[in-house]
Amino acid sequence: MYQNQRYPRETVRKYGLVHAIFGTGPGKTSRAIGLAIRMAGTGGRVVFVQFMKSGDSSEVKLLSRIPNIEYLCPGKMPFILPKGPKKEHYEHAEQALAWAVENSRNGIDLLICDEILDALYFRLISLDNLLDLIRGKNNRTELVMTGADLPQEIFAEADYVTQLIQIKHPYYKGVHAREGIEY
Repeated sequence: MYQNQRYPRETVRKYGLVHAIFGTGPGKTSRAIGLAIRMAGTGGRVVFVQFMKSGDSSEVKLLSRIPNIEYLCPGKMPFILPKGPKKEHYEHAEQALAWAVENSRNGIDLLICDEILDALYFRLISLDNLLDLIRGKNNRTELVMTGADLPQEIFAEADYVTQLIQIKHPYYKGVHAREGIEY
């Protein structure tokens, strides 16, 4: 589906690259958290913005205590399926996007937009808004985006593209999400 691309050495920047972590498999947020911890460990400033989540996952408690990581979530996010987006879904995404845009321009080292690709999928934010975030960010700010789907337009803008594919999951045997594992 997607192909590796080779870039001439002179076009590659040292910092300020764009990461897209997507797919049906688990681990997208965990990978982003790993990058946040790694950057904070170097003394870098990190802003972690969660889209499509309520801010009550287990990782929030830890992220909030790590120096150099600022965690932002607009609050409760009702489950969007099966009835589709409601007013509160749009408000949640609008606030998260505003934080992401503001922080993308203020010189932080790493901006993580967790589940922003899902906000795009559900049309809570527009493709143009996401492209503006990518193209308008500070040229030294590393940007990480996660979610289940990756449109071709975002693929074209990304420097790193990682797809996580679910092969087998206990949910389909009746095992529900478990604290500390899935959330």
